[in-house]
Amino acid sequence: MNAIKNWVMRGGYGSFVILALILLVAFPLLMDIFRLNLVGKYLTYGFVAIGLVMLWGYGGVLSLGQGVFFGLGGYAMAMFLKLEASDPESTAIQSTPGIPDFMDWNQLTELPMWWLPFKSLPLTLIAVIAVPTLLAFIISYAMFKRRVGGVYFAIITQAVALILTVLIIGQQGFTGGVNGMTDLKTLMGWDIRDDSSKYILYFVNVGLLLGAILLCRWIQVSKLGTLLLAMRDKEDRVRFSGYDVSMFKVFAFCLAAALSAIGGAMFTLQVGFMSPSFVGIVPSIEMVIFAAIGGRMSLVGAVYGTLLVNFGKTYFSESFPDLWLFLMSALFISVVMVFPNGLAGLYESHVKPRLARRKQPAETETVSASSAPQPAAAPQRTDGDMNLPGKVSSQSA
Repeated sequence: MNAIKNWVMRGGYGSFVILALILLVAFPLLMDIFRLNLVGKYLTYGFVAIGLVMLWGYGGVLSLGQGVFFGLGGYAMAMFLKLEASDPESTAIQSTPGIPDFMDWNQLTELPMWWLPFKSLPLTLIAVIAVPTLLAFIISYAMFKRRVGGVYFAIITQAVALILTVLIIGQQGFTGGVNGMTDLKTLMGWDIRDDSSKYILYFVNVGLLLGAILLCRWIQVSKLGTLLLAMRDKEDRVRFSGYDVSMFKVFAFCLAAALSAIGGAMFTLQVGFMSPSFVGIVPSIEMVIFAAIGGRMSLVGAVYGTLLVNFGKTYFSESFPDLWLFLMSALFISVVMVFPNGLAGLYESHVKPRLARRKQPAETETVSASSAPQPAAAPQRTDGDMNLPGKVSSQSA
């Protein structure tokens, strides 16, 4: 138990443990299945926010097109679920049984070749990560090798989001068009719509999210994380030290894309559909807001920011349907004005100093008690223990 406590305190994992308790214990006990499923939907956006912390907060690269990778991961999972729901028995009334309904409506008579791998769940899971990561690698390698960055790179990612949205809507016979892919019912014969399935999917979602936080934290404390910070602050100095700065940026962008894709796949499982409305420019900018409100340097703060914004959106839209957009705008503006470093910055500047001031008197009393006169003890020397009070140093000897 002491070893676990020391690991939590030494590694700064206290906030992570608190978040895990809230997501794994508090929410399931306090919320009904409808609200819990809603929280699960919000947490799928948390993957994107965590990726943006690594890309934007640590790497210094702002992307306004993360909805592209969120949507690609979601569409990859939706294609598998749609094929499973389109077996010949379920689609017997169609002109061409055995293909998705939107293909039949658009007069397709056979399944396209590039849809065939999505009949396999293992290949689908590989595609969920591989396809968005490959696209991210192509975009970032082409841009960063030419030293395109800053606002220019942000605009390019917006353009990619717009292009993909238009492509999905325009190719209605292959993608479902503006309606997206709906009526997703089962995963390998397992009904994902009943309450027990929603509970399981929620815990799987939380487990993956916490795993993503630990992975990113491991990267942050490694040499790679140090180089990402150095690259963000002094890019030329890192380059002159012999490092390939462009490939570090490519890595950060691909990591953020892979995390976003996992979130998109879990969104499809949690909600039961995927549409181009989650791919475009507007959702991509919202995802950046999640990270900004939580704190773009804090992995845990990004999750809290995601929950806060989405809870606010749900509450305002339910209570003030005519004014909720204005209220959300006021929330964003007030957050930027009051604590520009996000929720994590608010904790560091206001909460943490107060906790330190409360802790200081207790430490002072402990020190004063320990400084009282004690009976003399014979000097002792124990090799390997640097904390024993009786140890005599070589200098004093």
